[in-house]
Amino acid sequence: MQITFKQKPVTLAGTQVQVGEKAPDFTVLANDLSEVTLADSKGKVRLISVVPSLDTGVCDQQTRRFNEEAAKLDNTAVLTISVDLPFAQKRWCASAGIDNVQTLSDHRDLSFGEAYGVVIKELRLLARSVFVVNADDEIVYVEYVNEVTEHPNYEAALEAAKNA
Repeated sequence: MQITFKQKPVTLAGTQVQVGEKAPDFTVLANDLSEVTLADSKGKVRLISVVPSLDTGVCDQQTRRFNEEAAKLDNTAVLTISVDLPFAQKRWCASAGIDNVQTLSDHRDLSFGEAYGVVIKELRLLARSVFVVNADDEIVYVEYVNEVTEHPNYEAALEAAKNA
């Protein structure tokens, strides 16, 4: 799969996942620097929205969209993961009024990025992508957005979350 950033090819590090696989575990940091793993939301559907940086237009819009939709999803944890520092994520959430999505930082060790194959080696950012993991930790939806500066397919991801 060829991923581009501003129309230039980039290299993704890690192992890309596929529908039907068991979701790999990961350790990321919450805004208070506590560790968060996939197991912390066990028993819920997880909609994982991955963005390069919350401080960019498309990432901002993507996170706001999933924040709005999260309130309508039953038994679903909506996680937004980026390599932004936890302090920056906390500040951004406060200014944007984000309260239905948990923002998580993969800055420390790229644990999530490596496990899901979304680390852009050239930039040390995460490639825009969306994953839905059901309550049994099975991946039921995967989208690696071909051009990192473009939006994901919101409707397909939300539909997958509702049906999980």
